Amino acid sequence: MGAILNEIWRRSPNAIDLLTTKLGKLELKTPLSVASGTFDLENLEFFDESCLGAFVCKTITRYPKHGNPPPRLYETEAGLINSIGLQNPGLDNFIAEKLPLYRERLRLPLIVSISGSSISEFEYILSRLETCPGISGYEINISCPNVENEGIAFGVCPDVVFDLLTKISPMTSRELCVKLSPNVTDIAQIAKAAESGGASSLAMINSVWGMAINYRNGKSHIKKGVAGYTGIGIKPIALALTYKAAQAVNIPILAMGGIYNWKDALEFIWAGASAIAIGTANFVNPLAAPELIMGLGEYLLENDLKITDLIGKVSF
Repeated sequence: MGAILNEIWRRSPNAIDLLTTKLGKLELKTPLSVASGTFDLENLEFFDESCLGAFVCKTITRYPKHGNPPPRLYETEAGLINSIGLQNPGLDNFIAEKLPLYRERLRLPLIVSISGSSISEFEYILSRLETCPGISGYEINISCPNVENEGIAFGVCPDVVFDLLTKISPMTSRELCVKLSPNVTDIAQIAKAAESGGASSLAMINSVWGMAINYRNGKSHIKKGVAGYTGIGIKPIALALTYKAAQAVNIPILAMGGIYNWKDALEFIWAGASAIAIGTANFVNPLAAPELIMGLGEYLLENDLKITDLIGKVSF
């Protein structure tokens, strides 16, 4: 993949700037990232990491989580129903075992995704991670629909989002990206609350509510019933919410939700995203990332454009 980017850059004297964008305090060599929980180091066996602008790890909580009981994944006609429940090794194990592997392997910005069951727990996790080198920023996950008493409990109320951000934003000079839920009445209010509280960027959207039932016997395909729905089917929803949030705030947006190829990516950039991430697409096609960035680079070259020329320029 490094060779692909080199070819893109070779074909134009200004090509090195074509794909460059900013996500808050971070300058990204490409606008492409990966959605938390859909991608890890083993995925990089398929391609060179240079096609990515940043790497977002799976969400970490203070204590280990075993996740929700199975069955917790079901493939639908147009996407994936999932109820993983933030399964993760916990903060201590992440710092001791996983973070050193990321530092050793990655040569691009690492964004650590975190979630807590209280504001004080978010503060504690952030205070611990602030002592660790090799982290470029944080994704504050206030939007996961598959856990109880954390995540989405923070993401549905503007006042709570504002309170959380005013507490944790002074704690770090690293990038502070807040992940928003689509399962709210007015995402623009939540986005503005995050910005006012001190967020330097937004990530959106997390999964929408979804369910799958076996029509033969009436049994739910997911143990917990209602779960998160991701994939190509949510793209129009994610696109609309990205546009709404972009109209409401001045901080950049890392957009996701049904992005499978470079054409999808362009739609989100037109809508107001400064960067994009692929999630479910990683399960469908392990080469989705390099194919996307190559297609995007070729489009920009052919039209003599830069990513920054297109952000938020949708017309009506």
